[in-house]
Amino acid sequence: MITILIVDDEPQLLRALQINLRTHGYRPVTAIDGASALTAASEHRPDLVVLDLGLPDMDGIQVIAGLRTWTQVPIIVLSARHGPEDKVEALDAGADDYVTKPFGLDELLARLRAAERRAVPTPETPVITTKDFRLDIAARKADRHGEQVRLTPTEWKIVELLVRNPGQLVGQQRLLLEVWGPAYAREAQYLRVYLNQLRRKLEPDPTRPKYLITESGMGYRFEPWPTAGGP
Repeated sequence: MITILIVDDEPQLLRALQINLRTHGYRPVTAIDGASALTAASEHRPDLVVLDLGLPDMDGIQVIAGLRTWTQVPIIVLSARHGPEDKVEALDAGADDYVTKPFGLDELLARLRAAERRAVPTPETPVITTKDFRLDIAARKADRHGEQVRLTPTEWKIVELLVRNPGQLVGQQRLLLEVWGPAYAREAQYLRVYLNQLRRKLEPDPTRPKYLITESGMGYRFEPWPTAGGP
């Protein structure tokens, strides 16, 4: 079932969309302001987002920007703002489509179907094998030289995000948002603690990591084929 996050501060519209989307086979999740929208996106990982721009606590453009720091979920703006400059600003911020109020349900459903078709599926990385350890992402199993290693649920979230982006920098904020949510977006010390734990469990020498590399002040990356000890 496709999960849709609906963000709007009009209770009647939220109720109507919930009923209609549920009738058409979607699973609606709602939020009435920007802060709760970012939290709901982190907790529910929606497949699509329908977003009003006129929210009580922040502009919808800020919500788009916040989402785009860590997810490429399709975002359809649903707004009473009709100006071309509003549409340009929203699309430039990262929205995928723009529907003006008032709108017809059939049009919105068609836009949702189109967004589903365009959505890029997350590539599967079921098993990662290195010289020193093996990770089965789907089964949540880890072993080091044949001996089982227990990773906590939080450690699995971090590892999965890193190994799905091999050799690429994953920013601190993206990690914090995806693993802990918007309330922890500035808590970089959480990452340091958990990365140290992961290195003790997986790296042959935790003081000279080869796989879980720190990019100072920016984030972390996973090196599946290391050539030397990293920082």
